[in-house]
Amino acid sequence: MAEAPIEMWEMQLAFAIGLLGIYAGWRGTIAKMTGFYDLSGAVRTLLFGLVAGVIAASVIDLMVLRSIREGTANILSVSLIAIIIAMAESAFALFILGRPNTVGLRASPPYGWTLGLGFGAMRSAHLNVRLFDPEVWQGTTGFGIANVIFGCLLTITICVGHASASAWQGYRILENDRLRAYLKSALSRAILVIVTVLSVFEPLTLLLIAPIVLISWFPAQELWLPSGMTPAAKQAYRRTLRQSDVHQSRAESRIKGKLVESDE
Repeated sequence: MAEAPIEMWEMQLAFAIGLLGIYAGWRGTIAKMTGFYDLSGAVRTLLFGLVAGVIAASVIDLMVLRSIREGTANILSVSLIAIIIAMAESAFALFILGRPNTVGLRASPPYGWTLGLGFGAMRSAHLNVRLFDPEVWQGTTGFGIANVIFGCLLTITICVGHASASAWQGYRILENDRLRAYLKSALSRAILVIVTVLSVFEPLTLLLIAPIVLISWFPAQELWLPSGMTPAAKQAYRRTLRQSDVHQSRAESRIKGKLVESDE
């Protein structure tokens, strides 16, 4: 029986951190949109992303990470493999998000977000295992508090990065811009793959894309995810958010034992 590259509890922690990336990515607009889109469909695309992420993570480990580790890789071969993997992911996202039923529901952006979260969770979980393995690269890999923290940062970057790319692709599908969205999202995913794999060997490499991923969070939450709503649904959604803010402020300022005044 083949032995695990690291202790079993360390591997479980690596995958737990990867799955926590789904929780982190589910915060914000996507969590507030419950009731405004088909939640069961979003969970289904999340599962699709998990399965696709397992396959992609295995291919990336075999053809990219291992070649870098063994010193047989060059920038051209690594880039070519990353582009092929990214194009396959974008094609899969186009297939899932561009189906007539999904487009008819205008659910492509939120479904894209959950699809990317699932994909990124499995990718980051696999990279975390390599990050905790001291045999991968002497000096930067191995289990320790510093790499646990870095694994969390790596997970958030990968999950939000893939989710943003998929949500944007879904947003452009609704705008009937499939080809250019496919090419641009594939390029962004390829860069994300290359940089995150290199960060296992040189952690500071993550700084090349982490700020861009952070910036992508805001248009995703404010524009891409709500873009699938009809005008009436957007109005109801914004009214719900305003009421939630009012209720929260009243809850924080109320005196215990005193009834809260209601406008109803």
